[in-house]
Amino acid sequence: MLLLLLLQISGSCLWLGHSEVVTSFEDSCPQFFFKETPPNETLEPNSPARICQRYKNKYYFATLYDRDRRIPVYSAYLYQPGSGKRPKTWMVEPQLMGSVYPSAMMREWVLENYYNVTLGQISKSQAVLVDYKNLTGLNRGHLNPSGHHADNSSRTATFTLTNIVPQNEKLNGGAWKNYEQQIMIKKTQGCATTYVVVGAVPGNDYIAGGRVNKPSHLWAGVCCEMGSGAELKAWAVIAENDRNDVQLVPLGELEEALTELYGGDRVSLFDRDCPRG
Repeated sequence: MLLLLLLQISGSCLWLGHSEVVTSFEDSCPQFFFKETPPNETLEPNSPARICQRYKNKYYFATLYDRDRRIPVYSAYLYQPGSGKRPKTWMVEPQLMGSVYPSAMMREWVLENYYNVTLGQISKSQAVLVDYKNLTGLNRGHLNPSGHHADNSSRTATFTLTNIVPQNEKLNGGAWKNYEQQIMIKKTQGCATTYVVVGAVPGNDYIAGGRVNKPSHLWAGVCCEMGSGAELKAWAVIAENDRNDVQLVPLGELEEALTELYGGDRVSLFDRDCPRG
């Protein structure tokens, strides 16, 4: 009996060691950041959660999540577009309830039916599907888009509510879609490895009775290693969340804009070797 208990404890500790909500991106899923360097702490909210987004026992991207506003601050990933269908299954992050819960993203009904939790428990520190019902003029807007991934599993992994924000529907289906599908294709010509960080600046408005923040701006920064690995190039985009317009700017200009919007220390999205001009 004692041996069985020790084996159970050992197995439990090993399982918790693979938890998806982590204390450090650098220690757990650094591969999604250029030179394994996440954005600096200027963007960090009061109640952050670092999520190595896990699906089918594999990490696909990283998200800094704002538990209070129930939106992601940013998602970081490698740009590896491929053909395939757009998934439809929305999931949540169990470990935002606590480390005793499963480390992989799951559908709400699975947690309710098989892990004896309520929707109220799930929704305390993250958005749930009902928060995005009956939206007017807004969509569920991905930060990390499914179309920037190569296979079904990686695309499905982007369909977690910790990776979306309330986004202006005209922007989401217009200029932002053009950035995701056209600008990225053109700008990444010649890139061997492309690191992307996409984020949302918290705004003054909320949906779902004040539960979920509507961002004032959406933005993306890109750092590209060219074929040889020695040459680097970078660019960025930023958009106000109530206008169907995306501005293509140098990375340094985006960081300056975010520094002003956040009103803190200078924002740095990538390692200093990524060109800002």
